[in-house]
Amino acid sequence: MKIIAINGSPRKNWNTATLLQKALDGADSQNAETEMFHLYELKYRGCVSCFGCKRKDGDHTCALQDDLTPVLEKLKNADAIIFGSPIYFMSVTSGMSSFLERFLYPYIKYDLECPSLFSKKMLTGFIYTMGSTEEWIEPFKANLNHFDRFLEMVFGEKTMSLYSYNTYQYSDYNKYESSMFNEKEKAKCRKEQFPLDCQSAFDLGATLTKNVK
Repeated sequence: MKIIAINGSPRKNWNTATLLQKALDGADSQNAETEMFHLYELKYRGCVSCFGCKRKDGDHTCALQDDLTPVLEKLKNADAIIFGSPIYFMSVTSGMSSFLERFLYPYIKYDLECPSLFSKKMLTGFIYTMGSTEEWIEPFKANLNHFDRFLEMVFGEKTMSLYSYNTYQYSDYNKYESSMFNEKEKAKCRKEQFPLDCQSAFDLGATLTKNVK
């Protein structure tokens, strides 16, 4: 059984990547084979509207060839996928957005009766991290929920979502302009809440793996 994580953060060892690794640890606890891809290590671009994936005589795969191509091929054969992204401007990062264009669009068929061309049902999870508090992000939740809906449309299963709020953004707040945040509150959240988020991520990975059919 193969569980793959997709890190949409530019950072490889901070909040998003940490939670994704905890999710993979949860999958590993259920004897799954795991792998993580860091999108910002790859050179690729988003959809260019060539419509190669929509040709009637085609194989409905992305026609672009770049660093993302072998990753997309591996994802087709995964048993479950866990996505992760920090929130920039109340949405996922540009790297994650471009990736989702390339990954999901080829499987979306312009057919109301059969909207997905993916070959099987597959479970997915999405971990969202943000410096904002839950109260601040609540009015913009719809910006995030639509990603879950597209995953559910393509893969035919409900997406498991995890939100990590009020994350600690810097190792030294004195070096950066961030007067709108209370560093002591951030540090308290990092000490008390983030370990709970790590456990929730572990549980997400373990549950996802257990439920793979």
